[in-house]
Amino acid sequence: MPDCSYWKVTEMKGADRQEINGHSQIWPNRTLGYSTHDDYYDARMASEALVDLASTGPSNVPNYHCGRQQNNLLAVLEGGKPEISSQIGNVLNVYKIPQVSYSFASHLLNEQTESPFLHQTVPKTDGQSQGIVQLLLHFKWTWPAMSVKGQRRCRQKERLETLPQGTVQGALSLDSYNIYSSVWAVAHALKTAYSSRSVASALRAGGRSVLPVVQPWQLHPFMRSVQFHNTSVDGVYLEKNGDPVADLDLMNWVLFPNKSFSAVKCGGVERQASSGIKFTIDTDAIAWPETVPRSRCTESCLPGYAKATQEGKPHCCYMCVRCAEGTISTQEDADHCDRCPENEHPNKEQDRCVPKTVTFLSYQEPLGAVLAFFALFLSLSTTLVLGLFIRHLETPLVKANNRDLSYLLLVSLLLSFGSSFLFIGRPRKVTCLLRQTAFSIVFSLAVSSLLAKTITVVVAFMATKPGSGMRRWLGKSLANAIVLSCSTLQAGLCVVWLGLSPPFPDADMRSVPRHITLQCNEGSAALFYGALGYMGFLAAVCFTVAFLARKLPGAFNEAKLITFSMLVFCSVWVSFVPAYLSTKGKYTVAVQVFSILASGAGLLGCTFLPKCYILLLRPDLNTKEHLTAKVKGGT
Repeated sequence: MPDCSYWKVTEMKGADRQEINGHSQIWPNRTLGYSTHDDYYDARMASEALVDLASTGPSNVPNYHCGRQQNNLLAVLEGGKPEISSQIGNVLNVYKIPQVSYSFASHLLNEQTESPFLHQTVPKTDGQSQGIVQLLLHFKWTWPAMSVKGQRRCRQKERLETLPQGTVQGALSLDSYNIYSSVWAVAHALKTAYSSRSVASALRAGGRSVLPVVQPWQLHPFMRSVQFHNTSVDGVYLEKNGDPVADLDLMNWVLFPNKSFSAVKCGGVERQASSGIKFTIDTDAIAWPETVPRSRCTESCLPGYAKATQEGKPHCCYMCVRCAEGTISTQEDADHCDRCPENEHPNKEQDRCVPKTVTFLSYQEPLGAVLAFFALFLSLSTTLVLGLFIRHLETPLVKANNRDLSYLLLVSLLLSFGSSFLFIGRPRKVTCLLRQTAFSIVFSLAVSSLLAKTITVVVAFMATKPGSGMRRWLGKSLANAIVLSCSTLQAGLCVVWLGLSPPFPDADMRSVPRHITLQCNEGSAALFYGALGYMGFLAAVCFTVAFLARKLPGAFNEAKLITFSMLVFCSVWVSFVPAYLSTKGKYTVAVQVFSILASGAGLLGCTFLPKCYILLLRPDLNTKEHLTAKVKGGT
């Protein structure tokens, strides 16, 4: 007994023939016939059917014309499996008879065999596959279960009642449309062929009506160029190589309580230029059983996380890992995390970038305000000490401690405290150029003044011994030479620094997370540490000389005070180097300002505080007799 697909195909071809024969524009005054054969999904049966089609005699003998009606076979329509279609094509190619296939597998067959007589009426499936991909991406499905209804038909041994009604209806409706398209494609090609030949035959017959005869091989160019539309599907057309393509509808099969089905259009796939597609979907038109299926084997990764493959599991069954520090992901199921621009940083959730905070050592913050207060306090204190010394400039105490060098030292300390203000506030071009060079020169001037005072004390003590030749070194010339030479070397180094690689305003975006630190780039690190090292060298020499001269008589006891002051000074700046290198951002600047203030305060306090005590509280000790008595007692 023939199967379901067999009688459905026969019924469909008969309906097509009646529709075409009754169409006045397509087939006027002519009749289209057909013959139906079943291959029973067997290549041998297909071969027997082809021999019967090619035979015109009383028996199945191809190319034998005797005793049988003339064979007007123009085309063979088939929708078999690839191996059966290939068998059919091998026979039809001998006779150059068009092979019209309504099978989805015919495109694969044509790519493998490149048959010149094979014509497809079923659109390529690449648009379907692209549409399915877009559908999966739209709903974010990664673990779908799919049922393909294309080449699947009811098999011979299967009973129709055993199959689901929706499966039978879907398969047969698809087959019916494909057969319908194939019959109409042949009819259009035949009409075009007859029209072109009718004109030529009429001219040859002198205007008399002569019925033209079309051979099967003459249909091929018309089959290649056929283009038609029908009431079922719009947008069927041919590519440049003659393969049919089509715009596709996305259908939602709705199951009703009475077990009936209905197809509702909810989107589509349209062909675009350059082999692209346009995918559209109306989610409101889709009737889900309950909710939208998840169709996933894992939860979506939220923004701030990225997908990571799990060993031994499918690629779509990934795990979610937090973005690394400094990176973000802005969408769900991100493949990787990205870094923010240099002027931005990730927020707490790591799902977006936010601007970094601009920072510098300012007067408005507590640290900057405290440092500025102490700089101002020490500047005022130095000014008061300088004023006190000027007021008592003719007293023995001020004269005995080298009055000019004391004034120079106090002015140097005042300038060093003032240079601290160059480090506080927003860095600008002028402040960046001045602050390191001013600090280096001023402190070198202060240390060289202390060195000159110490050497002057030593020379003065040695000059008191009978027959000493050191008397010629007494006076201001030695002290001035020491101060001038030591300060000039530091000033020359700073000039070279400014000439070769001057400091400039800069922004450090990486040292401190979430912050942009405005700072002065020192230009040349070597020259910066060179200037700092020279100042340290002067301090070490001054400390050594003062330490050796600490046991001089009481009248010249300033060497002992200088020893303590240089001990404080050296301790501060030795601690400064590791602290400066270990801190970042604005705290680096704060460390240097603190070192300037602390070392300056040590010089001011250790050198001048005992003298201020005598000048203010013990004026009775500020006499020449008291100093002379100390000298005699010491010797």
